[in-house]
Amino acid sequence: MARNFTQEEKDKLTQLIREGSTVMQEVEDLNGGLKDTVRAIAEEMQIKPAVLNRAIKIAHKGEFSRTSEDYSLLEDILVAVGKDQ
Repeated sequence: MARNFTQEEKDKLTQLIREGSTVMQEVEDLNGGLKDTVRAIAEEMQIKPAVLNRAIKIAHKGEFSRTSEDYSLLEDILVAVGKDQ
């Protein structure tokens, strides 16, 4: 069954979609700029862009200690099975 919206609801939905679309375009533009910046710095410093992106995400989420613990455990596992070379 189709839902009928009041004019007030239609206006709110129209505004929401218009503003949401604008925000999503801004996010795309910002992500594109960040990608270009990461690529340029990665090339300049000879670091893989994926490493820089990972560092940005870890810093943004404040997950360094958890990530550090995970990598420490990963290292222990690889050493234990002789795959650390």
